[in-house]
Amino acid sequence: MLPLYGGSLPVGRFCVAALKEMGHLVETFEAPEFYDAYNALDNLKVTSDRHQYLQNSFLQVLSQAVLAKTETFEPDMVLSMAQAPLTHQALKRLKRDKVVTAMWFVEDFRLFTYWQSFAPFYDIFAVIQKEHFFDKLKEIGVDNTLYLPLAAHPDFHHPLNIGVIDARKYGADVSFMGAGYPNRRMAFRKLIHHGLKIWGSEWEGDHVLDKYIQLGGRRVTSEECVKIFNATKINLNLHSSINVDELVSGGDFINPRTFELAACGAFQLVDRRSLMAEAFSDGELAHFDNLEDLDEKIGYFLAHPNERDLYAEKGRKRVLADHTYVIRMQTLIDFTMDKIDDWPKERTSKELFTPDFPEELKSEVMNLIEKLGLPLNVSFEDLVSAIRLQQGELNPLDTAILFLDEWKKIYKR
Repeated sequence: MLPLYGGSLPVGRFCVAALKEMGHLVETFEAPEFYDAYNALDNLKVTSDRHQYLQNSFLQVLSQAVLAKTETFEPDMVLSMAQAPLTHQALKRLKRDKVVTAMWFVEDFRLFTYWQSFAPFYDIFAVIQKEHFFDKLKEIGVDNTLYLPLAAHPDFHHPLNIGVIDARKYGADVSFMGAGYPNRRMAFRKLIHHGLKIWGSEWEGDHVLDKYIQLGGRRVTSEECVKIFNATKINLNLHSSINVDELVSGGDFINPRTFELAACGAFQLVDRRSLMAEAFSDGELAHFDNLEDLDEKIGYFLAHPNERDLYAEKGRKRVLADHTYVIRMQTLIDFTMDKIDDWPKERTSKELFTPDFPEELKSEVMNLIEKLGLPLNVSFEDLVSAIRLQQGELNPLDTAILFLDEWKKIYKR
C-alpha cells in the first residue's frame, strides 16, 4: 500500500517493481490517486474539529478500500510504506482474517513518532535504523523488527548518456538534490562559489540561496533525479538535520540518495553515518567530515576526474551486488518466513484447463497468457488476478474469464 504522498512514495513504487521482477503477483493500492480529494477537504472552511473528523473519515474509506481489495485478491502479505493511510481498525481486521501485514518505516524515528501508535498492529515492522529504535519498539511489544536499509533499483537508477539539452538544464560542477533543512542551508551559503545548483523543495525564504534554486523550488521527479545525478560532476549528499549548528550529525540511517547516486555511477561527497561502514567499504564512497573538509574536497575532486570515476565505479559495483530493492524484498520475505509460522500458506491451485473449461477459448487464452508474461502452467486463480491487474477496458476474453471465475465461485458454494 502506497502513501498519499511524500518521500516514501517512490520507495514504494520501487518495491512494487522489484517484487514483479522477482516473479510475484503484485496488486498496488494507489493512494496518491485520492490525494487531490483529500486536499480538497482543506477548502471547505469548516471548524478545525469538523475538518479533522472529515480527514479521519476519508482515511477510513481508504482503509475500507484496502480491505475490499484484500478480500478480492487474497494476498500472502499486505506491505505498507511509511505514512500509508491504513487505520488501526483495518489492521485489526486484517489480523483477524489472518492476513500477514508488514510496514517498511523509511523515516527517522526520532522526528516522525507516529510509529508508536501503529507498529504494534503490524506482524512485521521493517526500519532503517538499528539499536536505539529496536529498543524503543521492544518497549511497546514489537518483536518482529527487521533492519532493512534503503536501496536502489538498477532498472531505474543507472548511468545515462546525457544529451546536450539535458546537460545544459541538469548539468553542473556541483549540485544538491533534496529539501532545505537547516544544516543544508547553513552549509550551502558557504559553498556557492563552486557554482552550486540546488534542486528540490522547502527552500523558501533564503535570499542568499534563492538564485541557486532550480525549477522554482518545486519537487523533483524521480526521472529528473537520475538526470541530475548523471549530469553533475560532484553530487553533494548531506543528510538532513534540524540543527543549524550541526553539519555532520553522524546519525544512523542512510538516505536513499546514497544508494541511488552510486547505482547511477555518479560521484558523490557524503557525510559519514554510523551505519555506513556496514553498507560500503573504504574506497567505495568519498566522505567529508565538516564544512571546511567539504569545501576543500569539492575543489580537489573537481580537479581530479579520474579519482571521481574510480569512486563511482566501485560504488556502483557494491550497490548492484548488495543494495537493490530486489535484495531488500527477498530479505523481507525470508524474515517473514522465519518469524511467521506456516507463511506463506500453501495454495491449492486449480488447473487452468479443467474439463469444464470452454474448448473454444483455449487458443485465445494461450495467447493471453503469453501476452501477460505468465508461465504456461499458470493456475486459473493467478490468471484471473493478472487480468484484474490490467488497466483500461475489459475485452470480451477478459470478461469471459472473469465471468467464469464468478460462476465457479457460485457453483462451488
